[in-house]
Amino acid sequence: METITTQTLLTRCELSQLVNASVFGALSETAIVWLLDHGVIRRFDPGDLLFSPAQPGDSFHVILQGRVDYYKFHNGRYAYIRSFSAGEQVGFVSLIALHDRVGRAEACEPCVSLEINSAVFHEFHLNKPLEFGILLMNLTREMARTLRNTNNILVDRY
Repeated sequence: METITTQTLLTRCELSQLVNASVFGALSETAIVWLLDHGVIRRFDPGDLLFSPAQPGDSFHVILQGRVDYYKFHNGRYAYIRSFSAGEQVGFVSLIALHDRVGRAEACEPCVSLEINSAVFHEFHLNKPLEFGILLMNLTREMARTLRNTNNILVDRY
């Protein structure tokens, strides 16, 4: 795991790639750069953990490059839930629900994530309220899609 700066990230990928990410959909480039500058950008190797069970759920990760697998921990064992690709987020549910992590997010290939903690999330709300509303809509939309997919799996199973 390596922390990198916004400028280093933007030498490795175009800002236009980030604008097209589902989490950042309809956000201005200025707002995206603000989030990059105030969050923590990290590069992960396969097998590196973004977070693990029982850690505080006070942040979420936007996957900027690569892919991350999520494993839910329950009754003493892990179960693979799904993969998160560039443009998606992992960990938002814990932040919103105000609970500790209940699983692990693991890089399954080289990846880069932007971690946005609750303080940065709040500061974004105060400094860019219109953009915050858009970001919250994007995060909520992704959460709703995940819930729909989960419901479909349950229906197909029974």
